[in-house]
Formats: sequence, C-alpha cells, structure tokens
Amino acid sequence: MAEINLVEAVNQALAHALEHDPDVVLLGEDIGVDGGVFRATVGLQARFGDQRVMDSPLAETGIAGVAVGMAAMGLKPVAEIQFAGFVYPTIDHILNHAARLRHRTRGRMSCPMVLRTPCGAGIHAPEHHSESPEALFAHIPGLRVVVPSTPARAYGLLLAAIRDPDPVIFLEPTRLYRLFRQEVADDGEALPLDVCFTQRSGNDVTLVSWGAMLQESLAAADALAAEGIEAEVIDVATLKPLDMQTILDSVARTGRCVIVHEAPRTAGFGAEIAANLAEAGLYSLQAPVQRVTGYDVVVPLSRLEHEYMPSVERIVAAVRKTLESV
Repeated sequence: MAEINLVEAVNQALAHALEHDPDVVLLGEDIGVDGGVFRATVGLQARFGDQRVMDSPLAETGIAGVAVGMAAMGLKPVAEIQFAGFVYPTIDHILNHAARLRHRTRGRMSCPMVLRTPCGAGIHAPEHHSESPEALFAHIPGLRVVVPSTPARAYGLLLAAIRDPDPVIFLEPTRLYRLFRQEVADDGEALPLDVCFTQRSGNDVTLVSWGAMLQESLAAADALAAEGIEAEVIDVATLKPLDMQTILDSVARTGRCVIVHEAPRTAGFGAEIAANLAEAGLYSLQAPVQRVTGYDVVVPLSRLEHEYMPSVERIVAAVRKTLESV
C-alpha cells in the first residue's frame, strides 16, 4: 500500500472515478495540460483524453454553469476552482441552479456535480487565495459541504462525493496538500458522507475541528496529555449535513467542548455547532463552549498569516479556560 500525500490522494480518487465511470468528466482552469495549479490533476488528461479532462477558459462563472448543465444531462462533472478566493462568481449557479434542481423539478432531475477548490491559509499565498468559505456554502439548502483532513479521507470522501446524486462542495485544505503522507489503498472504497470521525479518544474535553485545523487540534491534544488532560478529537469532515449526534455523544462523556476552525469567528460554522450543543446538549455541558477561530478580517499576507490562524497555544488556553469551570 503506497504512502501518498493529500494532493496525490485527490489525483488517485479522480483517476479511479474516471477509469470506472464513463460519465465522470473533469473541467477547470489549467487542469489538463498543466495538471492544475497544485498538480491535483497531473497526468489525467494524457491518460483519459481531453474530452474527459477539459481545460476551461479563465471564467469561474462559466465553469460552474457548464458543470450544472452537464450534471442536469446525466454526466458527473468534477469542476475545479483554482483557489477558494475565486469561488464567489460560481455562487449564482451553485445557489440558484445546482442546489435547487432536485427541488425545482420535484425530484425528476438531480445535479450530481462536485465543485473542488483549495482553501485556507498557511502557504503564504497572495491576497484572495486563503479563504475558508465553508460556512457560506453550508448555509445554502441542497448542498453537501465536505472538508477532508487526511490523504485517506480525501480519497474516500472525494469518491463518495462524485457518486452522490446531488451537488457537493469539496474544500481541500491547501496547507495539507503536501504536509504529510499516509498509506492509502487505491481500492475504490468510498468513505461515508454526513459522518463525523473520532480521531482520538479522551474523557476530559471534546475538541471539534475539520480540515487543516485538525492538525493543530491533535497537537493541542498531545500537549494537554502531557498535563494529564485527555482530549477527544472529532473530525467533522462533512459539515452539511452535520452529524451532530457524534458530537453530542462525545460531549455527554467529557462535559466540555472547544470548537476550532480557521474561518472568521462571526457566523463561522463553529457557531452552528455551539448552538446545537446549547439546544440538545445543554445538560451535558459542565462549562460554556469555547471557540478558537480566525479573526473577523481578511486573511493577512504572509508576514502576519501565522498571527491569524488558530495556534496550538490558543487551543490549549481555551481548554484550560473551560476546565476552570466546575
């Protein structure tokens, strides 16, 4: 079993889907000849041809619109937007057409498309290249929103997204693309969507995170373990629909919760999780829910980028604060 990084896992999943399903097509800027800005599609056009892996014009609105049309006619398009900061022109088609097609046609049609885009900070990208827009898409009815945190999850969740009959927003944390390697079997096995994964067990506090921030959450759990504090770490993975039951069950055991995400604090997806805990898990909580997030500013340029992103120190401090309440 090969050890691969996350961007290689994405490439491997796309190749498996293209090989085993003739309805799968890829489209996006520079994904064919150049293999994508991060090389997520490298080698796929040479292997499957330019009718299956298509270079598009520099037009995000057009990419989304064409993908919706393809999906409505029975294909399974996987569209790439080069950076999450460029995803906003797609929202008209995603919100008004992709997410509503099943409802608008009373179930006669669906929109089996995937919109992939790198997201998040940590690679010293220029302005407009470091967004974390998961909460924006999670607010749109009719969409699934998926954020992988490891190579194995990227492979299995992307295959599941491609096979889903409805539109999926697949946000790939750029910082994780080449951060570490993991054994991943290229067996075509999809992972379940709409499920949180318990990454690490513990009894004292629940850390809830997704995407790149899972790395800081696990590092914080290691630091807390040195102090005798056992943190349970939950990888949300699919933000919409949210598997809230796994989080509620964990908090019922630990009594405390810290939510960690890179996106800005106000109306971030962590607020949705905290609200659900208040509604359905209030009597399990022994302390107020804490959130460790990005700030309500545009992600700064590289010199200050590390000040914006949640750190292990900030997560540990939040855990200590919640443990102070009895």
